[in-house]
Amino acid sequence: MAAPAVLLTPVLGQPERVMLQGRVLKEAPGDGSSALTRNVRRLAARNWEGAKVSVRFQGVTATLTSGHDGGFEVNLLPPEGKAFEVGAFEAEAWVEGATTSARVEVVPAATPLLVVSDFDDTVVVTQVTKPTKLVQTALLKDADELEVVPGMSALYGCLRGGVPSAFALVSGSPVQYLPRVKSFLTRHGFPAGFGVYLRDLGPGSLSDYKQPIIRRLLTQFPQPVVLVGDSGEKDPEVYAQIREEFPGRVKAIYIRDAGRTKDPQRFTDMVLFQDARQAAEHAVGLGLADAACVASTLPKPARTPPATASPSPP
Repeated sequence: MAAPAVLLTPVLGQPERVMLQGRVLKEAPGDGSSALTRNVRRLAARNWEGAKVSVRFQGVTATLTSGHDGGFEVNLLPPEGKAFEVGAFEAEAWVEGATTSARVEVVPAATPLLVVSDFDDTVVVTQVTKPTKLVQTALLKDADELEVVPGMSALYGCLRGGVPSAFALVSGSPVQYLPRVKSFLTRHGFPAGFGVYLRDLGPGSLSDYKQPIIRRLLTQFPQPVVLVGDSGEKDPEVYAQIREEFPGRVKAIYIRDAGRTKDPQRFTDMVLFQDARQAAEHAVGLGLADAACVASTLPKPARTPPATASPSPP
């Protein structure tokens, strides 16, 4: 039999608790001979219900049983009278025949911002509004072939500049694509320490799957919030709902123009941008981004001289 696999999600944690989550697969998807076969195997990998899963973080260990979809989630608490050390640390998860690890960013109270970002058409070009292009991107490309949205890693790196922010990626990409998403973020220089919260594929996750995750993040973390998404799907509507539910918490909403922008009411009190520098300059104006960082990593394009008309023949 093929060996099983464990997916453990990178998460944001707090000194007083860390919630680990992941999924157990009966058989590791394997490498495959092409991007298509690798991606299909990821999506078709069978979940392992009832697997005995052990997790460990900063010396705290717990054992639990995977659910009907192979998923597991556990809230780890530090020893009584102590706290988890802040910063980046590795968590481990294992079942019989497989082990894995993932980064946990324990967020200190002094962290200035919580940045919640979408993935598809926000930081990676997937063309969700064009079904054929979307399928090609989802099935025919690996992490090293995905096209990054220019300037987005620099924008995120400049949010509060020298004082690191906390980052959470909340996406409709399936949880089976976790390795691909992690590899893409690293390859294109996005800030380290992203918590990654992906979607469980199924009839119950076709809509309204982002709101519960974002609500939980905003309940857990008291920092001011910046929301970043795109116009291609429902990010403007989702983010407007979150802003209404958490009055005063959301300091800015940045929406990348990915089509479907004819109705301006979708973007009320949001920044609709085509170039990452537009969002960055707005963030500088609000004190949410470092001006020197923006100037050095997102320079203004050089001005081209105006075109001159050729003289008419006599």
